[in-house]
Amino acid sequence: MLKIGIVGFGFMGRMHTRCWKARTDARVVAICDINAGATQGCGKGLGNIAGAEGDVDLRDVAIHTDPEEMFAREKLDAVSITVPTHLHAAWTIKALNAGVHVLCEKPMALTLADGRQMIATAEDSGKILQIGHCIRFWPEYAKAKEIIESGVYGRVITATFQRLSATARTKQGSWFSNEEQSGGMVFDLHIHDTDFVQYLFGTPLSVCSHGALTPAGSIAHIVTHYRFNDDKLVTAEGGWALVPAYGFEMKFLIVMEKAVLSFENKRTPTLKLFPAEGEPIVPELEQGDGYSRQIGHFVRAICGVPVPSVITPQHALQSLRIAEAERESARNGTHVNLT
Repeated sequence: MLKIGIVGFGFMGRMHTRCWKARTDARVVAICDINAGATQGCGKGLGNIAGAEGDVDLRDVAIHTDPEEMFAREKLDAVSITVPTHLHAAWTIKALNAGVHVLCEKPMALTLADGRQMIATAEDSGKILQIGHCIRFWPEYAKAKEIIESGVYGRVITATFQRLSATARTKQGSWFSNEEQSGGMVFDLHIHDTDFVQYLFGTPLSVCSHGALTPAGSIAHIVTHYRFNDDKLVTAEGGWALVPAYGFEMKFLIVMEKAVLSFENKRTPTLKLFPAEGEPIVPELEQGDGYSRQIGHFVRAICGVPVPSVITPQHALQSLRIAEAERESARNGTHVNLT
């Protein structure tokens, strides 16, 4: 039975706690949040995806307000790092140095230097570091990867991704609205699609981004063209300045030579395949969501079970690099090369 700790008990901390508690091979033994009130009541989650609402049973769970104290007192096998982004690197490094495997929420850090230090510490400690790019594990996105790589429907002609939310309005005044703590919309929201583009097609040769700025100068909305060494057209749009009534939306449209693949999270069924001949197909999906499936992958890795390279720290670092280039392109109005 794996002994699990959670550092940070906001929306993502609750989500990870629920996912860990659903497993029979692991037990959450400790939770840490510097805000002593965070674990009181455990009220309603405030994120985009359902699954972290309501009360969380914390009986028989040790509660801490100092992560270092938790690492010292509890005999942990692994920890979920679900603190604000600017703290990812520091607490990941401390956990690895304490001899604990780490599942750290995305993005891995706010700078490439911090990301590289996280990777180096993991290598030195001999412990597993996995970054929570959950979209790689999301059933519809995983199925898209499988369909494209099968080659059954030919090459990709165009791929368009979209992710929209009201975060700027619903979390105004929180650490999300502080770009020095969250990295802003590009690093917190849009990087999901940046990472998936990299997962599907590799690192682009260059990016060209256009952004809409807030009065304070941060990017509220972005559209990026990713250039590759062939003629496929790949774009992604992200924004978090929508009104709350619109809700959260993620979707993609992938046009291949012999089929079109369409996903919309607000639609049932969410994923449809339209072949060149015949009726539309509803692909069979794996059970669970990206959060639970990424934890399953992490568990297999730390238990020594061979796992496919769905996500590596180097992948996460490269997604951070691409997102940095997109932010630079949007602010300066230029193409940014990545080769």
